[in-house]
Amino acid sequence: MRSFVIHMSTSTARRANADALCAALPEAELFEAVNGRDPGQIAGVEAFGGDLHRPRYPFPLSPAEIGVFESHRRIWRKMVEEEIDLAITTEDDLQIDPDRFAAALEMIQTHATPDHYIRLPVKQREAPAQVLVERDGLRLILPRVIGLQCVCQVVGRNAAARLLAATDRIDRPVDTLLQMHWITGQPIHALQGTGNQEVAGQIGGSTIQKKTRPGEVLGREFKRGLYRLQLHRRPQRP
Repeated sequence: MRSFVIHMSTSTARRANADALCAALPEAELFEAVNGRDPGQIAGVEAFGGDLHRPRYPFPLSPAEIGVFESHRRIWRKMVEEEIDLAITTEDDLQIDPDRFAAALEMIQTHATPDHYIRLPVKQREAPAQVLVERDGLRLILPRVIGLQCVCQVVGRNAAARLLAATDRIDRPVDTLLQMHWITGQPIHALQGTGNQEVAGQIGGSTIQKKTRPGEVLGREFKRGLYRLQLHRRPQRP
């Protein structure tokens, strides 16, 4: 199994954590993140205003979100072109628990195939539509509603091909698009209990979080809640 740690070389505050991940993960390497603010790096990206799919996404894509999406797409393309059956993909603000992660990898290697996309989330919020296996505090599930964030996941080559085909045009962040299994044709699983943590606050803060003026907070929360309600009407099913 290969591992790719998405890291922008100019983010010097995150480099030590990225290097630690490379040392801890199997066959790991740094993967240069796409800078969404550099027109040359996103010249081939077709980005739209939230209306390619239903439900409509109520917020405009930021340059950082475009860069993150394209970073994941480049890894998916690499997997397809180089015939990499399974790869761990992480962002550079992940911190793992070595013992828990070793147990998680053992479970993944037993159950994952090139058709799988398995999230290893830092937040244990997803409710299962199906529990595939459970032991030693780990639980591999098919979530009813897929969670957000792409801090850590295991991607199969066939899953990468499906996601590439579904994202030649984008209109929302990558984690939000992944929730739309009826668009991508890709079921998304989750492995809970891995001990993963997000440590962005300790290494320079988020690279994609947007600053919101106080008067906009309630409006954004209303739109976000309405969007989530529509997602709940399209659960994954076994």
